[in-house]
Amino acid sequence: MKQITALVKKYLDDRNWNHLEPTNLAKSISIEAAELLEVFQWKNYSVEQLKSKKELEERVKKEMADVMIYCIELAIHLRVDLEEVIKNKITYNSEKYPAEEIMKHKGENHDESFYMKRKLEYRKIVKKG
Repeated sequence: MKQITALVKKYLDDRNWNHLEPTNLAKSISIEAAELLEVFQWKNYSVEQLKSKKELEERVKKEMADVMIYCIELAIHLRVDLEEVIKNKITYNSEKYPAEEIMKHKGENHDESFYMKRKLEYRKIVKKG
């Protein structure tokens, strides 16, 4: 992660593009994520279908890269250690959604799933805190 972050930082420094406001970067992340989603608009590609259409697969890769680059750029501006926050988030999510519980409820209707119930419980906790 540190190598990629350094590469993005150099890219930005070389072009003097390292002065954007966090709000603009967040907007750019959302716009690029929408462009990624647009690839799937009106389609429900399986992994196999996506992999069999090289042009489509390349478009998905490019849009994913755009999202990630803007996320990394935002992290650079905010001096956020992405490796650390990702590890912390995975630890948090592992506690919130224990694998044993998720697997016990596998196949449930998504709206009534353990996952959704747990997510709503945590939202109530966050609102109170």
